[in-house]
Amino acid sequence: MNIVQRPRRLRGNETIRGMVRETRISKSALIYPAFVAEGLTEPREIEAMPGQYRHTTESLLHMGERLLEAGINKMMLFGIPLEKDPLGSQAYCTHGVVQEAMRALKDRLPELYLIGDVCMCEYTSHGHCGILNGREVDNDETLSYLARIALSQVQAGADMVAPSDMMDGRVAAIRTLLDQNQYTQIPIMSYAVKYASSFYGPFREAADSAPAFGDRRSYQMDVHNVREGVKEALLDLEEGADLIMVKPAMAFGDVIAKVREAVCVPVASYSVSGEYTMVKCAARAGAMDEEKLICEIAASAFRAGSDVYLTYFAQELARFLDEGRLG
Repeated sequence: MNIVQRPRRLRGNETIRGMVRETRISKSALIYPAFVAEGLTEPREIEAMPGQYRHTTESLLHMGERLLEAGINKMMLFGIPLEKDPLGSQAYCTHGVVQEAMRALKDRLPELYLIGDVCMCEYTSHGHCGILNGREVDNDETLSYLARIALSQVQAGADMVAPSDMMDGRVAAIRTLLDQNQYTQIPIMSYAVKYASSFYGPFREAADSAPAFGDRRSYQMDVHNVREGVKEALLDLEEGADLIMVKPAMAFGDVIAKVREAVCVPVASYSVSGEYTMVKCAARAGAMDEEKLICEIAASAFRAGSDVYLTYFAQELARFLDEGRLG
């Protein structure tokens, strides 16, 4: 049989498959999201996210050490305070839970690159991502609070800030305040394309951040929309964003690809809590191979165009990269 083109020639063994692989993944692209909580004497496993924990500052330090040993040197921090109020004041408190954790991490593990999630939902008594005017989030009133949160995190040691609130104009407000305080070199990774997604369910248990009423669809994006996501990304670039994030990742590969085509800055994607829990549940039910699934989901995000990948499976992916099973 005269078959000239035989694509299988390049699939014959692991060596050649690795040589011609189109999507490359490295540990330097991975960020581990971590939760730190006030009032704990020991880490507490998150029921909806088996294997993930609300950390004490001390256990977070141990987590940081394990990440560095695995070759992961970037961590994003989410805080759970003991006290909440309508203004989310613990989010920008000098001695807030995230700020104190950042100081401790920078003191003991200075090589760990710290990213502060800038939002208010974990800190407000109503669970929304901004200041309320009646039962609506007041976009413009919220901006100065978000900027204060970002500044407080940078003053505590954050190397980067990542606003996740989805208020219009928040990147400009944060950039302006950071620059006014001589933090011109601190980058902003904007959650520019953040959907109102059901995949966030386990996170809301982890961070105690479920809204007390209503939902977040008036500020997070409609899952049906793609062009709007490109628009959000371009607007945030105009305001001074240095990286653009798409969230969630797994079900939004088409959006990652569109954003990647539209912007000339690094694109991050966040494999969120619901993706993590789905993998764990499928594996526990014996329905799928957990390790292969983790690799395949990560590869799909990078294949779509992600330069940076936030994942609760960062340590596992580091091991798979070391073993040559990925990348």
